[in-house]
Amino acid sequence: MSDYFKSTPDAAGQFGEFGGSFIPPDLQVEMDKITDAYYRISKSHAFISELRSIRKHFQGRPTPVYYCQRLSDLLGGRIYLKREDLNHTGAHKLNHCMGEALLAKHMGKKRLIAETGAGQHGVALATAAAYFGLECEIHMGEVDIAKEHPNVVRMKILGAEVVPVSHGLKTLKEAVDSAFQSYLKDPVNTIYCIGSVVGPHPFPMMVREFQRVVGIEAREQFMEMTGELPDNVVACVGGGSNAMGIFSAFLEDEECSLYGVEPAGRSYEIGEHACTMKFGKPGVIHGFKCQMLQDEAGEPAPVYSVASGLDYPGVGPEHCMLQSNGRVSYVDANDEQTIDAFYKLSRLEGIIPALESAHAVAYAMRLAQEKPRQSILVNLSGRGDKDIDFVVDKFGLPEDQ
Repeated sequence: MSDYFKSTPDAAGQFGEFGGSFIPPDLQVEMDKITDAYYRISKSHAFISELRSIRKHFQGRPTPVYYCQRLSDLLGGRIYLKREDLNHTGAHKLNHCMGEALLAKHMGKKRLIAETGAGQHGVALATAAAYFGLECEIHMGEVDIAKEHPNVVRMKILGAEVVPVSHGLKTLKEAVDSAFQSYLKDPVNTIYCIGSVVGPHPFPMMVREFQRVVGIEAREQFMEMTGELPDNVVACVGGGSNAMGIFSAFLEDEECSLYGVEPAGRSYEIGEHACTMKFGKPGVIHGFKCQMLQDEAGEPAPVYSVASGLDYPGVGPEHCMLQSNGRVSYVDANDEQTIDAFYKLSRLEGIIPALESAHAVAYAMRLAQEKPRQSILVNLSGRGDKDIDFVVDKFGLPEDQ
């Protein structure tokens, strides 16, 4: 396994045919500085010691693995959750945000900038900026600002400037475009803290490395609980950071089936879903090559998901490689299945999941019925506080149907 992480990606940031860096030369100079700093600083005793202390004393790691007794009894199978919703700020995002902010501190940067969809990355980065005493600017589409209002308030309380994005579909892709434009104005004093395993090299690798803590913990915890590895590991995929985090610990365990769950939305019609792996073709977006949902002109196609953090027309290049070599199966869950899973986990286990995570729970519920004798480990990547008003307003309570 150690050889995989040392050799993947290669020196150019390639995951097979995917990844790389397709950005202007002046920006490439800054990316090279980040790459060099990451390789130099991240292996130092001081950096590792500080990050470990942050994870334990500030983030509250390790997060537990939990067995869903009532949900499992209802469906068959044995469903376990890696409780990243219990990580400080309520999602896995803080794992890489604290790492990126710590790197920025060591590089002498004064300002953090990023995009956010569901707002969890924005909240996590605003938290990291407050912790380290750095400025923070978060770009967010107006559609997502309306859907995820609680997270917008949290970002502002933490001291971040929230920049509304009003062009295009006013969602995640446009937020990335806007954040990149702002970053280009002052790359010397600023670091763009990409919110997933996407973007130009070194970010797909760097974010994966900071998220590997999820898989390392989950593997050890599951073995301690059950005496064996899980039969199936399931995680939602938009950009794919939480999925790479947990998949990373099981890549060489062929007995473990790995499933990345994409949003099937309202239908498979263009603009009604964000199933990049199912319908995408190789293309370049935001400085890297990946499977991409494209229109007839080869431009990024319009996308939709009930979960703001999943409506992205691209996907992490490592996921693209893992699909092409057959190691990970990429499946999907639609809005109806996701909302059902949202309420079932809430009512049966007392855990309200983020809508992003509810996609993974929805597929795990299906898998539990198909494979009643097998174990299923789900990365519950976030909690659903941010989604409750939207879900109730849009879909109502189950008893009201």
